[in-house]
Amino acid sequence: MTKGICAACRHQIDESARVCPYCGADPATGQKLVDTQAIMQEVFKPRTVTASESVLDYARQRQGVVIGVGIAVVFLILAGLHQFVTAHNQSSVTATPAVALTDVTDLSNQPQETKPQPMPELKFQYDGNPKAMQTFIVEPGAIAPAPPPAPP
Repeated sequence: MTKGICAACRHQIDESARVCPYCGADPATGQKLVDTQAIMQEVFKPRTVTASESVLDYARQRQGVVIGVGIAVVFLILAGLHQFVTAHNQSSVTATPAVALTDVTDLSNQPQETKPQPMPELKFQYDGNPKAMQTFIVEPGAIAPAPPPAPP
């Protein structure tokens, strides 16, 4: 492989090359044969953000970045809040004496959980027929049900 020099860009290229790989010109004459800028734009398709493109469209196209930045901001806010609370707790100490637990709660009035609960009073509704007897639990303030209809 013999080396030649391109007449347009002065790079060393293969002497048998018909087009310069650096500038796209004819190596002998220096005349441009290929528009390299058009090829580069066609291959790589550069993206330009226009003023008319809204922020939401830009964020939708880059959801991962937006989510990552959002998580980082939330983490930094929480870390700052933790530092503030920790510093505040270390600097503000109360001078009042401690309160005994027995002053806060009264354990003597608690019901016994193992004690059986009494049965409520049951009122019966009876019309003379034992098959029609119904039992209702009537709570204070409740309206009593209507009597059952008489059998035919």
